[in-house]
Amino acid sequence: MPRASGSRSVSPVDDRKLLGFGIGGALLAVVCCFTPLLVGLLAALGLSAAVGWLDYVLLPALAVFLGVVAYALIRRRRGLTDEIGPTRE
Repeated sequence: MPRASGSRSVSPVDDRKLLGFGIGGALLAVVCCFTPLLVGLLAALGLSAAVGWLDYVLLPALAVFLGVVAYALIRRRRGLTDEIGPTRE
């Protein structure tokens, strides 16, 4: 199926980078949120007062990174269906 003249081509490399960024960020947010790793690091640096608001930063960051993963997967799927042709409904 030919692309419309105004649409841009989606490169599989760009999708892989975007997907990797989203998964990496989500894993980092999960590790820092659900393990005492970040709490220990902040305590070692003398920034224990910051521990109280970590959830206000890390949980939205996790949501954003999971959104990036979903967006990358949707872009990848749409790119694949555009190359293959229309899908059955």
